[in-house]
Amino acid sequence: MTSLNISNELKTLAKSQNIENLINSEPNRLNNFCKKIGDLVFDFSKSNISQSQLDEMIEFSKTKKVEEMRAKMFNGEAINLTENRAVLHFALRNSSREWSAKGSSQSEKMRKDMEIASSFAQKIYDGTIKTKYDAPFKNIIHIGIGGSDLGPRLVYEALKPFNHDGPQIRFCANIEPTEFKYAIDGLDPKETLVVCVSKTFTTIETLTNLNLAREWLQAGIGKDDMAHLVAISAAPGKAMAQGFAQDRIFGFEEWVGGRYSLWSSVGLSLEMAFGRKFMEELRNGARLMDEHFESAPINENIPFIGGLIGYWNRVVLDYESRAIIPYAARLKLLPQFLQQLDMESNGKAISRDGNDLKYSGPVVWGAEGTNAQHAFFQHLHQSPIITPLEFILILDDGLEYDASRQLTLANALAQSEGLMRGKSLETVSQEMRAKGSSEEEIKNIAPHRVFSGNRPNIVTLLQKLDAFNFGALLAFYEHRCFVEGILFDINSYDQWGVELGKLIALEINKDIENGPSEKRDLATKNLIEIIRKGK
Repeated sequence: MTSLNISNELKTLAKSQNIENLINSEPNRLNNFCKKIGDLVFDFSKSNISQSQLDEMIEFSKTKKVEEMRAKMFNGEAINLTENRAVLHFALRNSSREWSAKGSSQSEKMRKDMEIASSFAQKIYDGTIKTKYDAPFKNIIHIGIGGSDLGPRLVYEALKPFNHDGPQIRFCANIEPTEFKYAIDGLDPKETLVVCVSKTFTTIETLTNLNLAREWLQAGIGKDDMAHLVAISAAPGKAMAQGFAQDRIFGFEEWVGGRYSLWSSVGLSLEMAFGRKFMEELRNGARLMDEHFESAPINENIPFIGGLIGYWNRVVLDYESRAIIPYAARLKLLPQFLQQLDMESNGKAISRDGNDLKYSGPVVWGAEGTNAQHAFFQHLHQSPIITPLEFILILDDGLEYDASRQLTLANALAQSEGLMRGKSLETVSQEMRAKGSSEEEIKNIAPHRVFSGNRPNIVTLLQKLDAFNFGALLAFYEHRCFVEGILFDINSYDQWGVELGKLIALEINKDIENGPSEKRDLATKNLIEIIRKGK
């Protein structure tokens, strides 16, 4: 089996399989498809793939050299080939191990940089580093966009109950001014630290919001705002030119991609808010998954199994998207985070060796349950378009509302079962007949109540939503993305598609000021003129 010769016969067979029949007929399916690591359980059993087909996929992964590529990644080889970079974000989760990037040792510098940044963050957390008014910081405004925002924002919202003593964090990413307005609402500049996160310190959205933040700061504390500024950047010279103190600029290495940068100094705001121990637990959880991914055999390897099934869903079953449904309000940002992780990594049209691709990674979307059930689950249950789902459940949320927690879990499991089993016309007709419906009513109404079922879904259970378990969950998604990328033959670690719109935006910004240039198409020129008239 290769990505180029998956036959129509195989596709037809796979699409005709019944998931419940596979569960009932394969004696070891629950053991083979339901895996536990630490306090996390990953149940892949409701996937539309048989054991023998999964075994074939394991052999296919060997022809694609996924294991070899995994070894190259952990060895620090430049697997990001278009930028000639190693990929080593996971090294930040195991700083005691010796790491190299492209043959150059990274460990000593990494440990030193992490200690300096962590020591600073802890002093913000415990109030040792103070405002210019000699008081502890009560608030942090974290300014960044994309990977400089999504990871820290997700973790903060997910684990906010653990922030008992440190400053609160407000996030500002969107250049649209409402977000900045909300970020500063009710805050006192005298009590606020502004943390600006930009790898290059050239990102227009981030610098625009930084300028707004500094205007707000200086209106409240005067022109000398340096004590209230921190920069996270791989371009310290540019940060210093913007007025940041050298000892308040914390960098990260080029082998940390933006969507994987949570683990670097990009996550420093979290350490300021939660303290050093919290970040250690988050990294330790991720390290548990890293070590499992690096060493476990494929048939026991949770990210491997997830990646193989993800590829199967996309290429063999032709499912174009997947929905992420966390049944936890604290994880409402997880679908958005995974959109960037998966779609920026594997949304490519060119293979690693420069050939056109027929398949790339799926569209990723979703929302929190149970709200999602009352929004788009109609489509998920009855549309002819089949979307694999991924449910994330928290068994112990630390709250006292036992009845609500149990009903939340019951809803998630009901959706998982209902999507797989469906409801036949015969069953619907029998139910309507038992309630006294006429045969004419049954004929007209029953087809609308049929659920085709056989819709695959994965259920992930976390015993608790704490830093350790959440770190392990996020690392699972990172490594699954890697596996899928290699199977698709994609370089998952560049993002050239992000750049085009950025460049055009700078041009159009000038066009809105001065009038559309000849470079613009007619439709865009028209819109620019409408905007200019409405300014």
